[in-house]
Amino acid sequence: MRPLFLCVSLLGLLGTAAACSPSPAPPSTRPTGVLDGTLVDLSHDYSAESIFWPTADAFRLDVLAAGMTAQGYYYAANNFATSEHGGTHLDAPMHFAEGRWTVEQIPLDRLVGDAVVVDVSAASATQPDYQVSVADLTAWEQAHGPLAEGAIVLIRTDYSRRWPDAEKYLGTSERGESAVPKLHFPGLHPDAARWLAETRKAKAVGIDTASIDYGQSSLYESHRVLYERNVPGFENLTNLDRLPSRGAQVIALPMKIKGGSGAPLRAIAVVAAEAAPRP
Repeated sequence: MRPLFLCVSLLGLLGTAAACSPSPAPPSTRPTGVLDGTLVDLSHDYSAESIFWPTADAFRLDVLAAGMTAQGYYYAANNFATSEHGGTHLDAPMHFAEGRWTVEQIPLDRLVGDAVVVDVSAASATQPDYQVSVADLTAWEQAHGPLAEGAIVLIRTDYSRRWPDAEKYLGTSERGESAVPKLHFPGLHPDAARWLAETRKAKAVGIDTASIDYGQSSLYESHRVLYERNVPGFENLTNLDRLPSRGAQVIALPMKIKGGSGAPLRAIAVVAAEAAPRP
């Protein structure tokens, strides 16, 4: 009996069947994989400098061991503690919508896919309370073509360049409930959130600020609009300036916390050479 060969590719995870045969395909006919291109890290690292919501506990790393053992080999181990919602992280829809997906319930195909980058950095540079509008999104379509259904939509404000200065990034470095009304940073207008979720059926929405809603929001309407429709959010992204307006692919995998309303996120983009932004 001939052995059965099982071929699985990362491209297959995206919904595209990979051709396979009992014998390895020669290099000239091997299917092109999703990782063919430049990898761009979209996540800030976690450290004592990481920015968290004023009411959330900051990241802590406790060193348990770091050095040579009595047996003559090196050994290191740490404990860490962190809020679900701090640093580069995923918001699960359950964060603002009862009964919607928790972290581990989000299908993988909602976290991987084609990305578009909507650049509002010119407006947000002078308007700290800027809200991305439907007009911004339709202007993007006029310049780059229709926003495909099921895209991962990334909002570029360039606020990530201010990280880790909380005063510049959040509008205040104060901590606690009294700091929340002092927050100033751009976000997504609820009407634009609804347009993305209902008209363009976005898989997920990400932004390079501390929140999908702008800093002065008190009702978190954009969160609610997206999450009620099971559209996850990615917050505190970085390096969006290294991505093209369209043509990149995103892989955004959170820590798999059962029942979690959010989780630390390691997000990357894959940019093909022909799609890379010109300097």
